[in-house]
Amino acid sequence: MSSDQVPGPQPEASEPSEVMEAEPGPQAEEALSVDPVEDPDTHRFECRSCGFVYDPDEGVRKLAIAPGTPFSQLDPIGFRCPVCRSRVGAFKDIGPRNKPSGFEENLNFGLGVNKLTPGQKNVLIFGGFALAFAFFLSLYSLR
Repeated sequence: MSSDQVPGPQPEASEPSEVMEAEPGPQAEEALSVDPVEDPDTHRFECRSCGFVYDPDEGVRKLAIAPGTPFSQLDPIGFRCPVCRSRVGAFKDIGPRNKPSGFEENLNFGLGVNKLTPGQKNVLIFGGFALAFAFFLSLYSLR
């Protein structure tokens, strides 16, 4: 170590990067605050004629629509329902996949069951049936 170099505190060059990491800019806050319920590009759409559900996460392989394509980017003239051939106007927005089913005002009732998604409700119902059937069959093992 030469006499010119004095040990001491490091230069303050690292502090601005720490400030940038701690405080994201307004653009980053907007990107983080996007809720899937509020983002229409993640919403599923159901055909009112036949019940077909267009899910942007899955796309439509039959029509060569890639997964991740939102409903709003589909061609309104060329796109038809793959089941009944209805136009885009026949589809209604049913919200994102992970949205709980039912009315918003009823979600706080029912011991928390009303906040479950339709898939979770199916697992709960049919799982209960399977468990009851297994218990019923186990009665045959008794003598």
